[in-house]
Amino acid sequence: MPSIYRTTLPAFCLSLLLPCLLPANAAQSEKKPATDQAAPAPIVERAPVLDRSQEDSLALERQLPQAEQQTLQAGSDSFLALWKPANSADPAGAVVIVPGTGESADWPVAVGPVRQKLPDAHWQSLSLTLPDLLADAPVARAPDKPAPPAQAESKATPPVVKSVEQDTAVENPDSSASANSPEEQAKADAERIFARIDAGIAFAQQQKARTIVLMGHGTGAYWAARYFKERQQPHAQRLLMVAPMTPTNAKQSLEELAPSLKVATGDIYYIDSNTARDAARERLQASKRMKSGGYTQVGLKALPGNTSAEQEQLFRRIRGWLSPEKID
Repeated sequence: MPSIYRTTLPAFCLSLLLPCLLPANAAQSEKKPATDQAAPAPIVERAPVLDRSQEDSLALERQLPQAEQQTLQAGSDSFLALWKPANSADPAGAVVIVPGTGESADWPVAVGPVRQKLPDAHWQSLSLTLPDLLADAPVARAPDKPAPPAQAESKATPPVVKSVEQDTAVENPDSSASANSPEEQAKADAERIFARIDAGIAFAQQQKARTIVLMGHGTGAYWAARYFKERQQPHAQRLLMVAPMTPTNAKQSLEELAPSLKVATGDIYYIDSNTARDAARERLQASKRMKSGGYTQVGLKALPGNTSAEQEQLFRRIRGWLSPEKID
C-alpha cells in the first residue's frame, strides 16, 4: 500500500469518531459539579450599637484609676459610678452627684471638678451615670403594610358586615402601641433614673455617711428634685442644685417643684443668662409664698475664658453651703 494511504487513513477514521465523542464529553461535563465556584461569604454579626452613656462609661473606665470605679446595680441595669473617699478620718458626709442630660459621671463642668475637690473638704463624692432617655430616642417609622391581593368581584360574594369586635379593635389599639406613648416613656425614664439614685444612696449608706446630699447639675437638678418629691422617705437629707434646668418634655417645671420640697435646698445659678435669672427669680418667689425656710439661693457670674477660676468659684460656693461652719 502506498504511504499516502497509510498516513491519511487514521486521520479519516478519527474524523469519523469525533462527532460521537463530543456529545459524550459534554454530558459528562454537565454532570460534573462545579468546584471552582466561589464559596459564599461568611455572615459577619455586627456588635449592637451602644448608647451614648455606655460609650462614655467605657471611655472613663479606660482613663480613670480602677480604685475610683464602682459598678452599681439598679434593677436589671448595671452602671458606672465614680467614688472618692474623703481625705479625713471623720467625713462630714457623702455627696451623690446627678449629672445632666448628655453629661458623663466626670463631666468637665461642675460634675468632674466638684467630685475631685470634695474629698479635701472632708466630703465623700459619688458621681452617677444616668441612662439615655427613651423620650429622646429617635422613633423608627413603621414599615408600610403590603396591599391585600386584588380579588375578583363575584355576584355570589356576600356583603361584608362589620362586627362590634372589629369596631372596638379599631378604636382601642393594642397595648404595645400604648407602651410606646410619650407618657409611658417618660414614666419609664423616671423609674430608671430613680433606681440609679437609689443605688447611689445605698452605696453611700454602706460607706457610713452621716449626711447624704443629692447634687444635681443642669437637668440632673430636676431629677434630683423629683426624686425628693416622689420618694416618700428618701435617705438623703439635702438637695443642691447647680445651674438647674427643666427638661424640655417635663410636665412640671423646676420653678414649681423645687420650692415645695421639705428638705434643705441650695440653688446656685448664673446671673449672666436672662433665662436662668428669670427662672431663678420664679423659684425664689415661689419659695417665699410657701414659707420654705430651707430654701437658699446664690447667684454666680460666669468667668468666660478662665475655666479653672470659674470652677474654683463654684466649688467654694458649694463648700460654703455644705459646711458653713468651716468657711475660712
